[in-house]
Amino acid sequence: MAFVEFRNVGKTYHMGEVEIRALHDTTFDVEKGELVVIVGPSGAGKTTLLNILGGMDVLTTGTVTLDGQEISAMNRKQLTQYRRFDVGFVFQFYNLIGNLTALENVELANQICREPLDAAQVLREVGLEERMKNFPSQLSGGEQQRVAIARALAKNPKLLLCDEPTGALDYQTGKAILQLLQDTGRRTGMTIIIITHNSALTSMADRVIRVKNGTVSSVTLNEHPQNIAEIEW
Repeated sequence: MAFVEFRNVGKTYHMGEVEIRALHDTTFDVEKGELVVIVGPSGAGKTTLLNILGGMDVLTTGTVTLDGQEISAMNRKQLTQYRRFDVGFVFQFYNLIGNLTALENVELANQICREPLDAAQVLREVGLEERMKNFPSQLSGGEQQRVAIARALAKNPKLLLCDEPTGALDYQTGKAILQLLQDTGRRTGMTIIIITHNSALTSMADRVIRVKNGTVSSVTLNEHPQNIAEIEW
């Protein structure tokens, strides 16, 4: 059994009498410890796929399993527990609490976890040792994103989900964030899934999942993933 199993997943939204099929017949696997890039154009269904895997949305058809747990069979309370303990989220916009310091933002997330990592240590690991007492307004965009990544990592999740994590950053800062994610996966063995519309990033991944028109069009394994520092776009 794969660490993540998507099987024939479909998601239909109802807007009045109109049905919108965001996903249909979507099937793929992810192995434990892989860095996965899900790539596709806007509107292809990438974020819907990630929201279902993260327990933030429910599917219409099919099954989703993580580490032997069938997420698609969970009720609302079980999904809350799943999001709390098993999954870390990194979004394009950082969602930090403005009146809390960087350290306090990470510590706040730790309060809801079973076995959190030390907040200060994780901030040191993402290069923010000198910025722990700063508020979000005193940090650059890249530093704020590092706090958001530290907050997700400090939960010690089974799975880290990143939705366009460099979308609001400049080129060099975005590369630094991707390097951080790649290094983190290699160092910790955490399973990391990154959504992007930038196909150049596929060469950094162990597994590339291409999404088109609401379904998976191809899955490719990279035997020799590139270091993000070697990739230009």
